[in-house]
Amino acid sequence: MRDVKQIHLGAHFPSMGQHVAAWLHPDAQIDAGQNVSYFMKLAQSAERACFDFVFMADAVATRDGNMDALSRWPQYMAHFEPITLMSATAAVTRHIGLVCTASTSYYEPFNVARLFGSLDHISGGRAGWNVVTTANPSASFNFGREAHYDVEERYARAREFVAVVKGLWDSWDDDAFLRDRVSGRYFHPDAVHRLDHKGQFYTVRGPINLARPPQGYPVIAQAGASEDGMDLGAETGEVIFFSQSRIEGARAFYANVKCRTGKFGRTPDDIKMMAGLNPTVGRTRAEAQDKFEQMQSLVHPDVGRELLSVELGGADLSGLDINEILPEDRVPVTTNVSRSRLKAMAEMARRENLTLKQLYERYAGTRGSYSVVGTPTDIADVMEEWVATEASDGFIIQASYLPGGFDDFATMVVPELQRRGLMRSAYSATTLRGHMGLNRPASRYAR
Repeated sequence: MRDVKQIHLGAHFPSMGQHVAAWLHPDAQIDAGQNVSYFMKLAQSAERACFDFVFMADAVATRDGNMDALSRWPQYMAHFEPITLMSATAAVTRHIGLVCTASTSYYEPFNVARLFGSLDHISGGRAGWNVVTTANPSASFNFGREAHYDVEERYARAREFVAVVKGLWDSWDDDAFLRDRVSGRYFHPDAVHRLDHKGQFYTVRGPINLARPPQGYPVIAQAGASEDGMDLGAETGEVIFFSQSRIEGARAFYANVKCRTGKFGRTPDDIKMMAGLNPTVGRTRAEAQDKFEQMQSLVHPDVGRELLSVELGGADLSGLDINEILPEDRVPVTTNVSRSRLKAMAEMARRENLTLKQLYERYAGTRGSYSVVGTPTDIADVMEEWVATEASDGFIIQASYLPGGFDDFATMVVPELQRRGLMRSAYSATTLRGHMGLNRPASRYAR
């Protein structure tokens, strides 16, 4: 078999699907946000397809805005807390990694260390933590604050937060627990360590009351695309999620993040770059195009405007006709939400002279990620090119609707990738680090 680079795959399962109109598809699971058996079946499908991990994003607030429009766009308005859901899913899966989000702005380091350390033990070493600083300003009102942290402070807190969590995961040596009834000693007294962290934002004594996780540290994922975000990823991330709508942009982003690792004492191989991919699969190109157009036809104009408003940092688009070009004076210069999304959206609108309708249709199912519509061969060709030319190390598969859109990918595209030798046909590792080719970190106290 020819020597080819293996493609890493994660499956993103946002309730009913990635598309803003996913819930309107007649085959979508209408109660997805409150149906635990549904998510478990999705994870089992991804495991049968030999994916590296499943991923669940999170929000610690509902979205504010035009409530009439939001009532037509239920994504993230009502859904399970992800650690609880992943812990339940660990019991019905054996191999697949379990990655979910927790905010460094609205959790405490001790809580996150216990939660994800526990998930790593429960799953036998399959946990991953997606580090986010939280873009939704509404979250602040649920945690005793009158305003969201500004962007710079959010990232400064995140760097310290991750360092504290890692320190807590090292509280106990790997061989700390004797559990020896004969000697009457449960653990080595010199194998437990207090962190005694006193920093700019956090004071945490430790130790954590949990054995060191099976992976040493659960895998750390990150998705920032701003300058601060890329630095945070290069410093702390092991799996980087990113969105690029063109391969040229993906190559540039890939190189940019990997080149930053040196200043943090790391190497480019310490990070796996995972691009968002929105596939629409058909047995023929015509069938795939029909599926794509069906989803696009379900987008309500009010939802489209609300989507653009969110992506443009709260831009006021009221009174604008959806068939007119986005006016320059409606685009904010900066935002305290996501500056990278604002920049990407504004640049796309200017570059291609898009109307509001064209712009929200572009974002309806992708959120800035690459979208490909075609046969299994078409989609495998794209994936192979991206990985072979260092545009990514793998992909986060974001099906338009669930479960059918993901099932199409798993049953049609995965066999083509396996036929080409681009992905595994069976698991050989037992941990998420093993699946991803990431080293297990030694404790800072290792003797």
